[in-house]
Amino acid sequence: MTSSDVNRPSNPLLASWATPFGIPPFESIAPEHYRPAFDAAIAEQQAEIDAIAGNAETPTFANTIEAMERSGATLKRVGGVFFNLAGSHTNDAIQAVEREMAPRLAKHRNSIFMNEALFRRVDALHRNRDDLGLSPEQARVLDRYHTIFVRAGARLGPQDKQRLAEITERLAALGTQFSQNVLADEKAYRLVLETEEDLAGLPSFLREAAAQAAADCGLPGKYVITLSRSSIEPFLQFSSRRDLRERAFKAWASRGEGGGATDNTAIVAEMVRLRAERAKLLGYETFADFKLADTMAKTPAAVLALLNEVWGPARRRAMQERDDLQAHAQAKGDNIVIEPWDWRYYAEQVRIAKHDLDEAAIKPYFQLERIVEAAFETANRLFGLRFEELQDFPRYHPDIRAWKVTGGDGALVGIFIGDYFARASKRSGAWMSAFRSQEKLTGNIRPIIVNVMNFSKGGPGEPSLLSFDDARTLFHEFGHALHGLLSDVTYPLLAGTSVSTDFVELPSQLYEHWLSQPEILRRYATHAKTGEPIPETLLKRLTDARNFNQGFATVEYLASAFVDIDFHRLVDPGNVDVAAFERASLERIGMPGEIIMRHRTPHFTHVFSGDGYSSGYYSYLWSEVLDADAFNAFEETGNAFDRDTAEKLKWYIYSAGNLRDPADAYRAFRGRLPTAEALLAKRGLTAPGSEEA
Repeated sequence: MTSSDVNRPSNPLLASWATPFGIPPFESIAPEHYRPAFDAAIAEQQAEIDAIAGNAETPTFANTIEAMERSGATLKRVGGVFFNLAGSHTNDAIQAVEREMAPRLAKHRNSIFMNEALFRRVDALHRNRDDLGLSPEQARVLDRYHTIFVRAGARLGPQDKQRLAEITERLAALGTQFSQNVLADEKAYRLVLETEEDLAGLPSFLREAAAQAAADCGLPGKYVITLSRSSIEPFLQFSSRRDLRERAFKAWASRGEGGGATDNTAIVAEMVRLRAERAKLLGYETFADFKLADTMAKTPAAVLALLNEVWGPARRRAMQERDDLQAHAQAKGDNIVIEPWDWRYYAEQVRIAKHDLDEAAIKPYFQLERIVEAAFETANRLFGLRFEELQDFPRYHPDIRAWKVTGGDGALVGIFIGDYFARASKRSGAWMSAFRSQEKLTGNIRPIIVNVMNFSKGGPGEPSLLSFDDARTLFHEFGHALHGLLSDVTYPLLAGTSVSTDFVELPSQLYEHWLSQPEILRRYATHAKTGEPIPETLLKRLTDARNFNQGFATVEYLASAFVDIDFHRLVDPGNVDVAAFERASLERIGMPGEIIMRHRTPHFTHVFSGDGYSSGYYSYLWSEVLDADAFNAFEETGNAFDRDTAEKLKWYIYSAGNLRDPADAYRAFRGRLPTAEALLAKRGLTAPGSEEA
């Protein structure tokens, strides 16, 4: 294909976008457009990088760092569209492009950050940084670029560079295959329910969602449970058919280890081995040492100290919870020993007995539409944002929605896209991403931010109902969205969520706190049928039960974090037996047999679908230490929406991107760094043996 072919205006990814607010023209983009667009974009940036590296002039911040920041605009645009759709609305053609492009893009990145001439220019600037008259933001950008180059292998000799390049390209290919295997297993499974006996125990909202899932699968008149968390978790919670619970749970737990083409165990073993080799090439003893050096935690020892501090209280609480479940089952006359597929079922019954709180009674008060409005109202009260829904804009799926976001002065802040429902073309989980990030280097570029969820869709004419956990997930991801929308930096490298993994969860987890504020719940938790607000008695019971089953929730999370860090602390993994290593890691911490990891290794996409959270799943807990303390800053004022505190939060956290070291950013907001005490109190784990708050 000639260069004129690749740059032809008929490729919508390469043409100008005359769309509302520059939203990608999704309806015009076909899978065959991606390869030529990537070809053109990579070639364009390579030429830009070659010009910077080959510049005969003395390196300056403008002709080197700013020039790099301006490079790759087309690649960012193409990649932003492609990788968002590869996660949220994929197909066989897109997956084929993804498998091809993952190692190619890794190779392209290596060609930039292992470029000797380019690194000499960056290194020279870094050595003389105190004499360049840089602004604080420019100094931060220079420092981050230097760190990225060094961690990418810029200082290695030719042979080591070549080997490191081979490793990163292979890891990119493996991560893509891992993710696609998990999606294939999730897509292939459906538990079809046909008789009233199959539906025993299921409340109306779950029956309606299962009927809609069946219709989506081409099975009208039947009911389908999928491996989407919003489908299977309530099934495990309510189904009185223990045999069906066991069957569905085992399918859920064994994603990625079916022994066939989608089995991920060999992929995990190779990735762990290659990551360890990568770390050694870069001068670190283990991959965990390498990965954590550029985070708030800094070392595996600091991570393990936090995990161990919380593990003891959490495990003790979980064992008390197990005993309660076992006693309840026996009192009912169920002659069973609690197994993992029983936990949610009996926990729901114990919650009703202890707190008079029935999920089936709660769920009608949590309508998706109203919780979206609650998230917007919270953003308005904290940050002065307003949301106007768009009706006419390009969509990649009929279900997506979009809002124009403006500030208190009426100026455009950005565009927010919501993609809320589970479907076979979407990977599981919930996440925030950007089709376009904020920056001011090339103009006043406003962000286009998307939240992707996997909620069960209500039937025709019926509202989509959320569990309280679903509602919390929506607030969590919207916290990430605000981190992207409120970004106010000049340089793209520092924009929005471009911060360390153990800091990036602070804005999202902190935002969850506002969902639980009584004034928000009173206004937005309204009954789907009657429109009545949630009764005060039910609101109190919901608040009183906020730490119910917290031992279980903390243990299943911590187990995953321990296994992640243990894999990556291996000095010489060899051909590690993945299943045996997972078992040994769990045995070491005394994992209760009635609970499994929240994400077992063969489907642990946080850690193995890419490098994002490798050695970093602890980040949610690390950030929770921060968020529990940060919300205390509001509570200390007596007003959860205190304007002065919110302004500091916006300035130092939500809008600041990576302008500062994370620890400095938190100190600037709070005046000090926190301890784990606020986190233990938030989870109700401060006093072993105490009842839920």
